[in-house]
Order: sequence, then structure tokens, then C-alpha cells
Amino acid sequence: MLTRTLGAFCAITLAACAAFTPGPASADDNGDFSQADGGSHGRPVKVMIISMFGPEGQVWLDRLGPWRDITVDGLSPDYPTVHCNRQDVCVMTTGMGHSNAAASIMALTFSPRFDLRHTYFMVAGIAGIDPQQGTVGSAAWAKYLVDFGIQWEIDGREIPSNWNTGYLGINTTGPTAKPPLDYKTEVFQLNTQLADTAFALSRNVALSDDAQAQAARAKYSYAPANRPPSVVQCDTLAGDTWWSGTLIGQRARDWTKILTDGKGVYCTTQQEDNATYEALKRAASVHKVDLNRVAVLRAGSDFDRPYDGQTSADNLLNYASQGGFTIAIENLFRSGNPLVQDIATHWGEWRDGVPKR
Repeated sequence: MLTRTLGAFCAITLAACAAFTPGPASADDNGDFSQADGGSHGRPVKVMIISMFGPEGQVWLDRLGPWRDITVDGLSPDYPTVHCNRQDVCVMTTGMGHSNAAASIMALTFSPRFDLRHTYFMVAGIAGIDPQQGTVGSAAWAKYLVDFGIQWEIDGREIPSNWNTGYLGINTTGPTAKPPLDYKTEVFQLNTQLADTAFALSRNVALSDDAQAQAARAKYSYAPANRPPSVVQCDTLAGDTWWSGTLIGQRARDWTKILTDGKGVYCTTQQEDNATYEALKRAASVHKVDLNRVAVLRAGSDFDRPYDGQTSADNLLNYASQGGFTIAIENLFRSGNPLVQDIATHWGEWRDGVPKR
């Protein structure tokens, strides 16, 4: 439904956002970390964790330090530094929404301060979640990134009588047609081998839960919405407009199928991932990054549609009462860290590409 990186939680969960600090004691730019300077190509990085707003980054900063803080020109003024530890694992925060994500990733990848040619990038953020695919607290590894914002739209009060939605692909004649993909950012397919490896490493981790989330999911009459959170594989939809509802939720499912030729399964909705990937793609075109090394993890912080008897407006306006924010943030770490640690501690197996397992 709505959340996508949920800056609005800052208005509701002030403590969580106020708690965002540079993390544990860090070495400055003259610190003594062993690989602080990689020479003409900059500092080498094994894993770059990409968060979108403060609490998403903080969960990593609290666990994996100490950190060396590296200022990068062009990053968000709210998050102007990249934090790197002795394992060559780094954390950066883009700022929320398509524009911030694209600008920050471009600044990062074209900065002379880093050598990202062999880096694995892991997007780790919270999202709305489809109750037919997961529940609040569930963590989902994606294989497809789909942009929900690049569509034509007719006001729902004025749609043709034989259409089931006011959305249709640009330069098509109806809601069920696949558009010509003129923007070239409408859909991206991630490295399936990396997504499968990430899922295999994390599928059995114990995830966080809480009583408020349990009460919220109990209102749904079907699984997996009413079951405890788990690690799953399904795909993610990007769009800067927050939404909530059963009918628009069905369009999200249908749109994912249309753009992936029936291969993708929609389950999470957020704001940034297509923009992040396109920026990485631009860097890859000049051999600064490797697009086969991009993983996307999204954890459900709220449901994208109401339970039976609830209105879509109530679901949207009261998303914070679902209790998913805190456990989703925690579960980003629990489900993402196995991949991070496997790469960092077995770099010999990962340096030349995703190992066959």
C-alpha cells in the first residue's frame, strides 16, 4: 500500500528518526583502516548496503562498526557520508523517493573515492506488502523491479465501462496491453543466481515479531497475511505515489505480470528501486559497477490493502498502527546480514562473481 520508505514515520515515530546518528565511534578520513585508500580507483568495497532513510541505515550502523565516515560530494545533504568498516562493508543512505535515490547513487558511483567495480550492492528497505504474498515483518528478495509510476491514468470516475481500472501502459489502447517500454526503466530483471543465493542464505533465519503486528495480521482471514513473518521471494513495485486499496492492489499484481511477461509476482511496494537500478546501470555502462551484483531486499512494514470489512482509507491513514515498522527494520538486518557476511568473509569465492552453490 503506502509505506515505501516511510518518511512519514518520522512524524509518528520520532524516536526512531531522531536516533539516526553516524553510528558507533568512527575513524575519520585519516583513520587507520587497512584499505582506506585504494589508489587511483579509490577505496575498494565488497558490499554497499543502500538504505533510503535514517532508521533503515541505522540498524546496520548499530551492528557492524566501527565505521570510517567518508564524505561524498553530491549525496543527500541529510546523509552526506558513506560509512565503511574493516570488512570493506559500507552503508549509504540515499534519501527517499525516485529523485533522491537516482541523484545519490549517481554521486556515489561516479565519486573517485571508491572502487566499486567488484562491489555487491544490496538495497535494504521497508515497503508495503501484498497480504497474499507475505505479512508485516516478512522480508522479500526480488528478481524483478517494476515501475508503477510510468503509466497513463484516467480518473477512476471516468474510466470506460469495459475497463476494470483507469491505468494503462503508455502508448497502449487498454489496461491489459504491454507498453513499448519507451522509457527503458519500466522493468528490470536482477541476477537470478544472486537472488536465489541470498534467499538460500536467509530463508531459515529467525525473524522479529511483536504483539501489535500479531494483532494487525490476525484481522486477515487468509494466509500468509495472518501467519508469522518469513523470508520469501517475490517482486517489488516502485512509485512515488503512496497508495492503498484492493482494486489498485490488483492493478499492481496485473501490471507486474504484464511487464514481466507473466514471470514476476508482485509483493512489495516502495518508491526508489527502479531509480536506484537505473543509476547503477548508467555507472555500469562505463564499467564502474557490475549489474550482476545487485540484490534488492524489502521488508513489509504495513499491508498494501485492507482486511475484509476495513476501508482502504482506514488502512492508509492508520498504517502506523499495524506495528510493522520496528520489526521490518530489524528483519532487514536479520535477513540481509547472512548475504553480507558470506560475501565479506568468503571474498575469495565472491570476488569474480556469484559462486555456484
